[in-house]
Amino acid sequence: MKNYINEIEAALQRYLPEGEYAEQNLIDAVRYSLDLKGKRVRPSLTLAFAELCGGTAQAAMPFACAVEMVHTYSLIHDDLPCMDNDDFRRGKPSNHKVYGEDIALLAGDALQSMAYTTMLSAEAVAAVGGERAARAACILAEKSGLLGMVGGQAIDLSIEQKQVGIELVQTMEEKKTACLIEAACMMGCVVGGGTDEQVKAAEQYAHSIGLAFQIVDDILDVTSTAEELGKPIGSDMENEKNTFMSLLGLDRCRALVKLLTAQAIEALAAFDGDTAELAEFAEKLANRKK
Repeated sequence: MKNYINEIEAALQRYLPEGEYAEQNLIDAVRYSLDLKGKRVRPSLTLAFAELCGGTAQAAMPFACAVEMVHTYSLIHDDLPCMDNDDFRRGKPSNHKVYGEDIALLAGDALQSMAYTTMLSAEAVAAVGGERAARAACILAEKSGLLGMVGGQAIDLSIEQKQVGIELVQTMEEKKTACLIEAACMMGCVVGGGTDEQVKAAEQYAHSIGLAFQIVDDILDVTSTAEELGKPIGSDMENEKNTFMSLLGLDRCRALVKLLTAQAIEALAAFDGDTAELAEFAEKLANRKK
């Protein structure tokens, strides 16, 4: 899956306007955050599941880029003072520290619109067909919207500085973190021609690695360093946030990550192709240090 990264980076650049525009400052802000080199987990999963279901990475690329655009917009908004109030992202100043809160807010809005323009473009529809393109776009809208990622962020804000149970924290993280990873995997299956059973299995795989991913994030916020992560650490504790770590402790969190990773690998049995790399990917996410 490492081979996807350069292709994703190049494709993202193609969707940015070239030339000079009156709204150049906004375009620069969008480009700034898209250019902050992350792990590109979500678009890589879209391409991997598309190929696993018999499609091609080239045909699935607009949908992979769309997922990354939505993810990037969410990071810009999460860093804002009214949300998590983080000054750094991926080792560099957050978007609002460079362009101001107003332009950062608009950059996130623009990226969300760009995602749907990209998925429903003539290029994308020609590559996978109108029905598959529309179904994939609907999945992204549902998983990133009111009862998905955005809803999860709203729950997060509503329980700050309150004592809540692990069930609500898990619901929050399922929506805030896992939902977009679920969208990435499900969209790959849809545009690759997968069956309904395979789309459901991809959702289960993503749900498990998404929760595991967040639990590892919670662990690293306590055990890692700002230099290793490229962002501030200890902010969860400082903001009195309810996290898996604050409620379960280190040992139980590590055990839960192990269980979720096993469940993710088990879900891959629904696919006929070679799933070894996706299984290895789940293991790597569970054992990551940054």
